[in-house]
Amino acid sequence: MEAGNNFKQWKKQCLSKVDFSKKGSVDEDIKNIVSFINDCHNYFTTSSCSGRIILINGESDNTEVQKQNCSWLFVTHQKCQKEDVLAGLRKACGDAVFKFEPFVLHVQCKQLEDAQLLHSVAVNSGFRNSGITVGKKGKIIMAVRSTHCLEVPLSHKGQVLVQEEYIDYVVQVANQKIEENQKRIERFHSCLLAAVGAGETFNKGRVEETKAEPVYTRRRKRGQEKTDSKNASPVQDDVILQNDVILQNDDEDSLESGLHLFCLESC
Repeated sequence: MEAGNNFKQWKKQCLSKVDFSKKGSVDEDIKNIVSFINDCHNYFTTSSCSGRIILINGESDNTEVQKQNCSWLFVTHQKCQKEDVLAGLRKACGDAVFKFEPFVLHVQCKQLEDAQLLHSVAVNSGFRNSGITVGKKGKIIMAVRSTHCLEVPLSHKGQVLVQEEYIDYVVQVANQKIEENQKRIERFHSCLLAAVGAGETFNKGRVEETKAEPVYTRRRKRGQEKTDSKNASPVQDDVILQNDVILQNDDEDSLESGLHLFCLESC
């Protein structure tokens, strides 16, 4: 019960806070995916990017991985042109690096079974570098990641190192990766609806069914049970017991883990 309450609190806090990313909003190509996941009871997204082509300007003679001390010379979530990159290079004063970064999505999950289901969806959609991490506080994060990246240095200390023909070539490669990235996103969305979406619809149906058909709990005294057992039909008693088991085990976690193979077949 405590874990479930913690998850609800984490989800409420995450979805209510301000988006501090440079763009400040969810990318258009994955809005439907993010909205769907956040509407599910057992999931919510913590960060996302649909994939992008970017030219960054980093500090020269810095061997460390740079993220804080670099500026964006050019960025797009769609295909780009050689002229866009050349214009960005003219503003470079350090080491300019041309990159393609594929779709990435981080989802916090209520149970480990929920994360495993989402992981199977990601892997079978082409995002084979996806993984699951469990934090010290019990937070379960499933990261959707891919390996079809691209990173090419183009200048050093503001001096362009390659010819325009090469820049034209790497732009074509990046655009091809953007196309493949979009196909994988669409495949991921379809598999997500088939696996997680089916579970959400089923659970709603079970709730309505329970309201329409009240469940009767047997609260008989020991003496009455003996009397009733003599007159009761064995078949009817078996049905009652079966219904009791279904009601005890019919939760979202067991249902979604049972859909694991369904997703594999659909994808």
